Amino acid sequence: MGPMTERVLWRAFTRLLCASVLIGSGLITGNGTALAAESGTALAAPAASVPVQPPATKLTRFIVGIDRHADFNIMSLTNPNRVVVELDDVQLQLPPQPVNGPVGLVSGFHGGKSGAHKSRIVINVTEPVVVTSTKIEPVGKTYHLNVEIAPIAGPAPERKLANAPFDAPSGLGASGLQPPMPQHAESRQALAKRRAKPIIVLDPGHGGHDSGAIKNGAVEKDVVLEFAQTLRKKLEASGRYTVLMTRDKDEFIELSERRDFAERHNASLFIAIHADYAQSSASGATIYSLRPSVASKLKRSAIKTAGNVDLTEKNVATVDKADRNVVENWLSDLAQQDAEVTTVRSDLFSRSVIRFMGSKTSFRAKPHRTAAFKVLKTHLVPSVLIELAYVTNKADAARLKSESWRNEVSGGIANAIDNYFSNNASRLPIFAGLE
Repeated sequence: MGPMTERVLWRAFTRLLCASVLIGSGLITGNGTALAAESGTALAAPAASVPVQPPATKLTRFIVGIDRHADFNIMSLTNPNRVVVELDDVQLQLPPQPVNGPVGLVSGFHGGKSGAHKSRIVINVTEPVVVTSTKIEPVGKTYHLNVEIAPIAGPAPERKLANAPFDAPSGLGASGLQPPMPQHAESRQALAKRRAKPIIVLDPGHGGHDSGAIKNGAVEKDVVLEFAQTLRKKLEASGRYTVLMTRDKDEFIELSERRDFAERHNASLFIAIHADYAQSSASGATIYSLRPSVASKLKRSAIKTAGNVDLTEKNVATVDKADRNVVENWLSDLAQQDAEVTTVRSDLFSRSVIRFMGSKTSFRAKPHRTAAFKVLKTHLVPSVLIELAYVTNKADAARLKSESWRNEVSGGIANAIDNYFSNNASRLPIFAGLE
């Protein structure tokens, strides 16, 4: 059984557990409406009365019980409209599904494992939304993840939620559920101080017996390793990132292993670093992302693999046919979301690199290109390949060997990374997880 099969089996198995034994913490909307968890000990209704007409703001808070503190990311997506919460591997308490139409902006949701060390919640919403507040709060020996959303048309004004004491929910052993007051979205500066560190994987190409391109005294495997090490120092010095390298010495690493390394470590970005070769006098940098046709094929393959998982494994031996169909459709949806988000993020980061790296060195006339490079073939990690310069161009080769040039250009890429995460932390489509 391969890693992909294990991953989707875990998703399937845990999804069924969520459906049968996990109990939710609650769903609170801007008018004080509560959707309480179903369990052996029923949750009490809110103490306050509920207005017949909901407020125009549709401010909605979604509360999930988790068994421990965890880092998380939140994405607000469209087509279809949904909010996706990705967490460390935790046990979830999900609220009951809305039964008589949407509750606030929420029409439904599902959650469970999405990988060997990941959990995911997908919240279906009635229209495009913005996440206005997120936080994790301790409740007894467990925690509540609070996600507040509002229509994307404009910020929701501050509204008070009626106090709504509940009886003690079973499951995670929380002593009670008291929804917190709504809070405005945090400033970018405050958010930056609290967010979990993204994992950046740097992949200096070639190595060992594979020297890569050689010309004008520049050996590709050496110059890209030196560049990657310089970039790593800058990123680590910022204190904002965890930086990993596929190789930190002169050794050969298979292409598939480089890509798998990023997936295993749940990387937020994968950056392959190379130097180019041409028969002409071409010069300048180029950035590559995965060719759209290949990305589409990869997405179809991921969806098919997720949907056709063998559910006869011992972990899910008792799953009946109806449940298998639900699980298979859910896993296919997760795989499609992974692929779509990865493509969008790769494109966003490519544009950021062209802007900030381009202020430090020259790019080719068409700086952003697409290709079917093996290291880029992942639907889980936003990935790019940067060709720094041409070893076949004397001026470019001299730059590749220059320490001052490496410092300047790596600084530009570091700025591009800062810009990518800063923008994505302050607006759609991604919000960084909070500590």
